[in-house]
Amino acid sequence: MSLNIIVLAKQVPDTRNVGKDAMKEDGTINRAVLPAIFNPEDLNALEQALRIKDANPGSTITVLTMGLPRAAEVIREAMYRGADTGVVLTDRVLGGADTLATSYSLAQAVKKFGNYDIILGGRQAIDGDTAQVGPQIAEKLGLPQVTYAEEILELKDGFVIVKRRLESGVETVKAPLPCVVTVNGSAAECRPRNAKLIQKYKYAVSPSEKDKLSDEIKAVVEARPYLNLQEWSAAYVDADLTQVGLAGSPTKVKAIENVVFTAKENLTLENNDEQIEGLIKELIANHTIG
Repeated sequence: MSLNIIVLAKQVPDTRNVGKDAMKEDGTINRAVLPAIFNPEDLNALEQALRIKDANPGSTITVLTMGLPRAAEVIREAMYRGADTGVVLTDRVLGGADTLATSYSLAQAVKKFGNYDIILGGRQAIDGDTAQVGPQIAEKLGLPQVTYAEEILELKDGFVIVKRRLESGVETVKAPLPCVVTVNGSAAECRPRNAKLIQKYKYAVSPSEKDKLSDEIKAVVEARPYLNLQEWSAAYVDADLTQVGLAGSPTKVKAIENVVFTAKENLTLENNDEQIEGLIKELIANHTIG
């Protein structure tokens, strides 16, 4: 059984390097000053997609990402691991989108694909930590959804069986296809890059990137259709401009602060039961523990 799999992936700023210039005056992230990485939980989702592909020969994985043209890098990273192709949804009018506008734009792009069996994405992105986009896309497309997925156990006969990891334990659920599945960071790590795939796809580029190539590399790209990634605009996906970007985003960020905690005092204990017992009593008394 061959399947058409869509993986939602996001190029995110590395939140380990947030500084004073991380936010612009309009309350949006200044992505130009932050290193960009593949959103970690989207890599977990990619691994689940690759396992489905391994178990179902002839299946294809298409990566869909929204962002600046440079976001094509996450598509290449996915292709180095086994994905087949990808689309960058990029347009100036899409900039500054919150989760509502982002999910609308991505849902419009998914509609353009037409034929798909399952949509996989990370539970949440590290630049927002909202876990809203996947479920919102499912609602906008009228699809069933499974969240907090840790493993795709089975996919056949028009259904998917998923193990979910929740705070209170583990659930096994069954959902009809097509559906949206968002994957936890506790799921299996994504497999590493494959050397042969790196050699095959290292020149995969989007139209915006093609102009920067040498004539020799351009000739290689034009001769090999699988190296041509797609870029879609808001107009191409028939997006209502009042529902995208800042115009379609009711969420407004007022400020971002980088808080560093420093100790005001310290206490050195001897290695004996009396002092440790005294510390525990003190911590209970001031309600630090207990």
